[in-house]
Amino acid sequence: MSEDKEAQEDELLALASIYDEEEFRQAESAQGGEIQLCLELPPDFKMSSLCRRLDELWEENQGCVILFMWIQFLKEEALDFLCIQSPLEVIRGGSKEKSEPRLSSPSQLDPRAVLLMDPRADLLPQLLDFDEAQRQRVFDSKVFCCGICFVEKLGSSCLCFKECQHVYCKACMTEYFQIQIRDGNVQCLNCPEPKCTSLATPLQVKQLVDEELFARYDRLLLQSSLDLMADVVYCPRQSCGTAVMVEPDTTMGICSACQYAFCTLCKLGYHGLSNCKIPADELRNLRDEYLSATSEGKKFMEQRFGKRVIQKAVEESFSRDWLNENCKCCPRCGTNIQKVDGCNKMTCTSCRQYFCWLCLGLLSRVNPYSHFNNPHSPCYNQLFQGVDLDEEDAFWSDEED
Repeated sequence: MSEDKEAQEDELLALASIYDEEEFRQAESAQGGEIQLCLELPPDFKMSSLCRRLDELWEENQGCVILFMWIQFLKEEALDFLCIQSPLEVIRGGSKEKSEPRLSSPSQLDPRAVLLMDPRADLLPQLLDFDEAQRQRVFDSKVFCCGICFVEKLGSSCLCFKECQHVYCKACMTEYFQIQIRDGNVQCLNCPEPKCTSLATPLQVKQLVDEELFARYDRLLLQSSLDLMADVVYCPRQSCGTAVMVEPDTTMGICSACQYAFCTLCKLGYHGLSNCKIPADELRNLRDEYLSATSEGKKFMEQRFGKRVIQKAVEESFSRDWLNENCKCCPRCGTNIQKVDGCNKMTCTSCRQYFCWLCLGLLSRVNPYSHFNNPHSPCYNQLFQGVDLDEEDAFWSDEED
């Protein structure tokens, strides 16, 4: 017994030096322990047959240490023993018919075999998750040189872009992500390598920035994604702004939050088959867009707003430009006033109010010229400011003749 005990201890010591703590762990308080093996498991794994083979190895090697032999068999010979060829073909979402027989006959399974995974569970996602975890484990144990600060660090302190495999330290990437997110450039969290188009995944961003900044990143990313969708518009109400899905071949949008029905073209209240109304402040933009559009573009705009509306918009826009360049509005009633000649004391043709042409200030009806004679006035001694006196003299000389 003493020799067996010594052999067992030697084997346990050797196994501990061969495998890490994730694969082999010995119980300190009592006999026993855990062995975790990395196996390629087929979808219909023959647990009982493997148990029988382990029993055979025990019988064939009586009196010898057996744990290492079992581990090597399970890791390196199990697939050949089960006649499974590599690469392993895993079908996503096992069929219900295949999983039910295994569940209905538990007596066929060796009682010593413990199946930790539900036979009805999809094996492929679990294999992919495990593969990713192992790749990350290997990456964390290696040393990399950061492409920004050029300091060598362990992989556990670095970030690797999935597509290009470029590696940078987390400290540099955290600062880089924070600047981009604060500036609203959520679509620009790409690899810093020149001309590289690899993007950081949302999970990588979440690992490096705080919750508040990630919430901003998530919100802006969703908004930018919605902006790229042709069938998504936003509720025009300033107090709402909810994203609205638009049905094809229609111009009506109904906000799910405030129930506002609006036209998706002009963003005003839905007007059915009537042409879109043009706000006064958009007449010039509409005119410029119409005059610079192609024949197809002009035709589309005429169908949208109506040909008469377009023509009227063009005429009114030109008229408005002329008024803005040559007229000023009465400070009392807003009537457009054109100054042909004379001094800067003006009289509105509509409300008969006196006002200053230079500062548009209201003038006294008793003495309107006091505005130009007061030293504290901004228009002091500027009654004839901007007036061509030669033309004025010629005008009065013509009157005298």
